[in-house]
Amino acid sequence: FYFSYRFLLLLLPVLKAVIALEEKIIVSKLGDNATLSCIYRGRELHLKTLRVYWQIADDQEECSVVHAMISGQDNESEQCIHFKNRTQLFWDRLENGDFSLLLLNVSQSDERRYKCVVLQKTEYTRVIHQAEVLLSLAASYSQPILSGPIINSDSTGEEATFSCRSGNGYPKPNVYWINKTDNSHLPPSELQITPHTNGTYSVFSTLKVKATSTMQIECSIENKILQENLSANYTQQKQSGSSTKSHKNLKENGRGAQAAGIVSIVILIGLLAVLTCWLWRRRSSKLVSY
Repeated sequence: FYFSYRFLLLLLPVLKAVIALEEKIIVSKLGDNATLSCIYRGRELHLKTLRVYWQIADDQEECSVVHAMISGQDNESEQCIHFKNRTQLFWDRLENGDFSLLLLNVSQSDERRYKCVVLQKTEYTRVIHQAEVLLSLAASYSQPILSGPIINSDSTGEEATFSCRSGNGYPKPNVYWINKTDNSHLPPSELQITPHTNGTYSVFSTLKVKATSTMQIECSIENKILQENLSANYTQQKQSGSSTKSHKNLKENGRGAQAAGIVSIVILIGLLAVLTCWLWRRRSSKLVSY
């Protein structure tokens, strides 16, 4: 027995080193609930013999206890105020080795590295499982709005300014301007990223280039954490065609209205002539009868 106990003590640091390699990255959106994963795939467990600690992995923090369970009961005596009433274990899963923690209404201050430590007390207390979880937060940006000038043949070669805006995203985005005619990247003339009180950002960017008759410009907003890439396109040919078509329709509508007016006048004159003729005949017949 003594030999096995000494062997376990010597083996424990190795087991800890192996266990510590388990690390996961959890991505959650701001304001959502996040599940910090910690799963032990061992034999059946009894809650009365377990202690489960969730803590902030950075030892420099004044308060590091996120959640604690001792002998089958939550213990809030040392829990950090920031996590009060915001954490809970999945009680129906604990005996199956699932010690994951539900963190409610996550905010920017929750973007940290967390550590899960599970201890079992039988003849002595030993660490049976530990894991680290990195919580990354994100929020989707709105569909970008791209605006630019309507370029005609007279303005070809002149400087044209395009603007692109998007908002309510996190973290700071990457903004790309792309010339779609050859898929080349264009450097922005201006880039403003504005923080908001709720932790999200808005982005505004401009691009100044020489105008051509076949401009195809794309503005792209990239959120790396969510692997989202939203884009808006400007195609001069389509805008020119649309403008010409609208002008043509307007001209045709004007001609149609003019023709309709002339026909109405002709019909009115005809009706007046018929009415005058009818009245004249009626009067003439009365004179003859008399």
